[in-house]
Amino acid sequence: MLREMNRREFLKATVAIGATVMAGDILKASTSVASGPLKIPEVEKAVITVVTDNYYDCLRWNLFPPDFKMVKRYMIGPGSSIHAEHGLSFYIETYLNGKCHSFMFDYGLDFYGVMKNIELLRIDLAKLEALGLSHGHFDHWGNLIPLLQHTKAKIRKGIPLYVGEEAFNRRYANLPPGRYEPSGMQDLGELKREEIEALGIVRIVEVKEPTPIVPGAYLTGNIERVTEYEKGSPILLVKRGNRIEQDLFLGEQSIVINLKGKGLIVLSSCAHAGIVNTVKHAQKITGIEKVHAVIGGFHLIGAPEEKIKRTVADIKSINPDYIIPMHCTGWEAITLFEREMPKQFILNTAGTTYTFTA
Repeated sequence: MLREMNRREFLKATVAIGATVMAGDILKASTSVASGPLKIPEVEKAVITVVTDNYYDCLRWNLFPPDFKMVKRYMIGPGSSIHAEHGLSFYIETYLNGKCHSFMFDYGLDFYGVMKNIELLRIDLAKLEALGLSHGHFDHWGNLIPLLQHTKAKIRKGIPLYVGEEAFNRRYANLPPGRYEPSGMQDLGELKREEIEALGIVRIVEVKEPTPIVPGAYLTGNIERVTEYEKGSPILLVKRGNRIEQDLFLGEQSIVINLKGKGLIVLSSCAHAGIVNTVKHAQKITGIEKVHAVIGGFHLIGAPEEKIKRTVADIKSINPDYIIPMHCTGWEAITLFEREMPKQFILNTAGTTYTFTA
């Protein structure tokens, strides 16, 4: 699969990784944030539909639900099985001054599975006002171009597609040699800007600062790194020019919503910046301390036990009303969240809709 990289490039990449890991200042560097807190409007309601995720369990969560009233699971039937995959996609609605605004954030991987879910969940893509992409990994953008091609008659022409820095860079993973590639370097591909633009549907908007995606929902902009232990993964790489370097995901975007009287809803797709960093960044840019829900992928799969424990402890101290880990969080972290925050924990399943009301 890795056709672009020869042995010389691989050695350069290894040196670059080592240099980045040793450069603690790079890992701890704060990214730019807007001066002063945002005047983020309060929404009356936010509806988050998980179009696809890694997990689905019909019986446990529909027949015997130890669940919350704001959670609606999709119940499968003959010919209507929901699709789960190693991917993530959201359809999000905000209600502000009685008006509904909707957007998609990430698109999953498998076209047929995700499009079937959109049909089963009765999502009307004609209502979309914007599109957003969290970062440049294929399990979040793999279905984007096929979705646009298939629904170009529904999605309004010129709809903005918001991306962060380096969303279109090529990605790699430095895995154990021989497991997938002889060298150990796995090519994760790249989303091609020119292929998207050639469709003539979307208008690409690159963001670095906190930016409204629709009324009532903000992209975080580049997330400030403040924790000592959320340093990213040294095996994840990005191509910058002719160099292969550790991917710090400085341009990864998350979503922030301010629910009236309840606090912040912080939604992350992968949290390569660290979920604690992400939540603290949301608090800082909004000036709002109260967190209502933390939802999404927390990228703790395969993380050292100490990092998982510190992450769970710090989220517990933030004390959100709900904690909803997904996708790349990893079983060890998910089960620890459940043990440490049992009254706040919700196990996500693909096809679930969360309705947060003021």
